[in-house]
Amino acid sequence: SVEQQRLLGGQAPSLYDMRNLFQVNVEEGRHLWAMAYLLHRYFGRDGRDEAEDLLVRRSGNEDSPRILGAFNQPIETFLDFLCFAMFADRDGKYQLAALAESAFSPLARSTQFMLTEEAHHLFVGETGIARVVARTVELMQQSPNEDVTDLGGIPLDLLQKHINSWVSVCLDLFGGDDSSNAAHYFAAGLKGRYKEASAEENSDHTALEGVYELEVPGENGTIGTKEVPMRRAMNRLLQDGYYNDCARAVRKWNSIIAKAGIQYELSMPSVRFNRMQGPFAGLPFAPNGEIVLGKTTAEVVAAHTPSRKDIAYEIEIMKPVREPGKFANWIAAPKNGINRQAIDFEYVRFT
Repeated sequence: SVEQQRLLGGQAPSLYDMRNLFQVNVEEGRHLWAMAYLLHRYFGRDGRDEAEDLLVRRSGNEDSPRILGAFNQPIETFLDFLCFAMFADRDGKYQLAALAESAFSPLARSTQFMLTEEAHHLFVGETGIARVVARTVELMQQSPNEDVTDLGGIPLDLLQKHINSWVSVCLDLFGGDDSSNAAHYFAAGLKGRYKEASAEENSDHTALEGVYELEVPGENGTIGTKEVPMRRAMNRLLQDGYYNDCARAVRKWNSIIAKAGIQYELSMPSVRFNRMQGPFAGLPFAPNGEIVLGKTTAEVVAAHTPSRKDIAYEIEIMKPVREPGKFANWIAAPKNGINRQAIDFEYVRFT
């Protein structure tokens, strides 16, 4: 993620946002260091080889890309960074929380520490998008036809395209919905469920019984179900918690729109849209969950995610603002500063 975000200082809409970007980058780099340390410290030659493989991969590199697709996605605008912090780091929250339940104590201790830092990343993403929404509805109220592009704002339908794109690629981070690997990790005590020790629904810590009703595609766009043993559905259980958490944030953003009297609702894309993992991988399902007959998956995805024209527009309006207390036109100011500092505090100094 540091590689993906390395050029965004040139688009930061304020010193407040630039400071947040830098903190996220520093902490993400430390998370990589922690994983490499665990491999070196506890797994001998195999661990050192794995750590070396981890370090030679490059985001988007054709010959040696990152294993997880979300970390190969281009992040060309600051809005993508906010979406990454909101959606990709929220995946990190659920994955780290599951690993914090590990019986391998060094891994559990490391991930518990990472979770404290991940909380700030989620704050940056969720409140950052809320600030985009707040500023957009202000500009919509100023525009006679509610077209905020005339005023240099982010249209809500463009924000929806970003949500579609990032939610779908982040759902793939959880892996297969029916996974023997997930069952093995759980059985070996390497990974638990989200808040395994405290959640009431996780009271059976062996998960030897029970099944998960998994949606699967049928003929002619119909949807069926199949029963998956609970242990094999561990990835999907994490994914469900993640999806519901994201939906909660979208409801908060919609409350901002509703209070402004704007007739528009942001929405979560269906788990069937733009998938590379799971039973709906590679199928042309729209964000509303309905199959689109007569079009390729690429055509369906392109219609509901940011286009090159959209990205070019965002780059055009995202001029950096480096005066303390000032913010770019496309985003609202935060309610509070960082660490009890004033909003016009000099969060970043240039020499």
